[in-house]
Amino acid sequence: MEIFKQALLKPGPPESFALQVVQEAIKPQKQTKLAQDENQLLENILRKLLQELVSCAVQSGEKIMQYGQSIDDEEAIQSQIPRLLDIVLYLCEKEHVEGGMIFQLLEDLTEMSTMRNCKDIFAYIESKQDILGKQELFARGKLVMLRTCNQLLRRLSKANDVVFCGRILMFLAHFFPLSERSAVNIKGVFNTSNETKYEKDAPEGISIDFNFYKTFWSLQEHFCNPASISLAPTKWQKFTSNLMVVLNTFEAQPLSDEEGNANNLEEEAATFSIKYLTSSKLMGLELKDPSFRRHILVQCLIIFDYLKAPGKNDKDLPSDSMKEEIKSCEERVKKLLEMTPPKGKEFLHNIEHILEREKNWVWWKRDGCPPFERQPIEKKAVQDGAKKRRPRWRMGNKELSQLWKWADQNPNALTDPQRVRTPVVSEYWKPLAEDMDLSAGIEAEYHHKNNRVYCWKGLRFAARQDLDGFSRFTEYGIEGVVPLELLPSDVRSKYQAKPSDRSKRAKKEETKGAAQQAEENQIATPASEMDGEGTRVDLEASAAPMDTDVTATTPTADENQKQSSDTDVGQEAGQSEADAEAEAGMIDGETDAEVDLDAVG
Repeated sequence: MEIFKQALLKPGPPESFALQVVQEAIKPQKQTKLAQDENQLLENILRKLLQELVSCAVQSGEKIMQYGQSIDDEEAIQSQIPRLLDIVLYLCEKEHVEGGMIFQLLEDLTEMSTMRNCKDIFAYIESKQDILGKQELFARGKLVMLRTCNQLLRRLSKANDVVFCGRILMFLAHFFPLSERSAVNIKGVFNTSNETKYEKDAPEGISIDFNFYKTFWSLQEHFCNPASISLAPTKWQKFTSNLMVVLNTFEAQPLSDEEGNANNLEEEAATFSIKYLTSSKLMGLELKDPSFRRHILVQCLIIFDYLKAPGKNDKDLPSDSMKEEIKSCEERVKKLLEMTPPKGKEFLHNIEHILEREKNWVWWKRDGCPPFERQPIEKKAVQDGAKKRRPRWRMGNKELSQLWKWADQNPNALTDPQRVRTPVVSEYWKPLAEDMDLSAGIEAEYHHKNNRVYCWKGLRFAARQDLDGFSRFTEYGIEGVVPLELLPSDVRSKYQAKPSDRSKRAKKEETKGAAQQAEENQIATPASEMDGEGTRVDLEASAAPMDTDVTATTPTADENQKQSSDTDVGQEAGQSEADAEAEAGMIDGETDAEVDLDAVG
């Protein structure tokens, strides 16, 4: 022990003399690492030395973490207890001694110290957080550190030592991994011991409505244990009735911007108290305090968020009527938060963002807290000179080689009747026809028409095998392509074309075809029309002396024949020159016969 006392007074960093001091004090079998019994012996020596240093510090009236500190002309000498902890921490980090030894000394130190000294001790722990959190030390001492912090939290006052409690919780959050289950409230247990006490009987000379006072503070009983509201319908009705009274009062007494600016929220945060002041004499002032209103309204949003939490079981979910009441109350609460100065809209936006992120934690806990960390993939180093040889495939690549090996005689496999062939249209559309049958009761989201690949293949089959069905696609969609014989009678009538529609469509197609044919004939054979005109002129010249009197009053049969021959020539203009000459000869014969008949008449 004397060797360690002298080591505490040595200048310089611990790595320059720490291992040498241990070797002199213990004389271990190995020069750099102690055995199990040697570790136990060293731990007992250090714990006894630490106890003596704390006792001397208490007797001298100095702070524990400052005992033995002095300032010389040349340099400042570090206090003895932090010096001892630095030496042990170095030995643990370099694995010269057992890794949990530093955690055990810190636990003993906090147990022997008052709360005022514990703040200085915890400041030292925070300063060494990175070293204590290393994997080789964390695995040995995480449970001891957790026990030490929990003991400190039990000793602290939750009302007076709020900042120190927050420092401890923040340290634990950084010290332990994010997915550490020991820091997670898996069962979702509420702190029902946190009771808000308020006056039950009205005092004399009070100027406020005492019934409203009791109604207001009774809400804290429900906020303390939200699970009780969802289990008992009577408690939910009582909670909603009391909440309506409070919200109506807040709406009836809105806060002005002047009242919001009069309360400096930053200064108030510095003197924040964790418990409410429930005196009835302060009720009037608290209702005018924007910070106080925000605390109550945010509590309402938190309890609403819990009641509709996605991680709850189906049996624990609220009923439909309860959901509607929660929605209406939530809208009123958000509107009041938005109206509460200062910067009500910004405050509401931040609260909604926090509650939205809280849902992710609820889902994570419901799934059993899976780890967030992902270990990096180690790349295997390729030895120098050893190049990986690319495999050679018989057919060029792996896929073609496997395809070739599927059958022993591949030419025969191509003609095998069992080979996949193009299906018949009627067989292919049967699944979609079954979907269209209303009696089958198949939901729309499971219909084959939602499968784009299925529809695309079907349209290709219909274009090759069923043009009539393919033509119905533009009018009825993919369901119109299905053959009508596959559909039930009630569905088939929807896609069948009416007789009048069919006749109109056929007439329209014939008219369009005739117009196109006439246009082509006029362009193709202008010479045929000239030959026909010359023939008609000769006929007229030969027949004129015989029917002069008749032509003066009425059109002759020769003129009628001329009109008919014009029509015939127009229809037959697309023929060759040989056909045109033959046609002219036929017209001559007919004309002579008609001229003789006229002469006889």
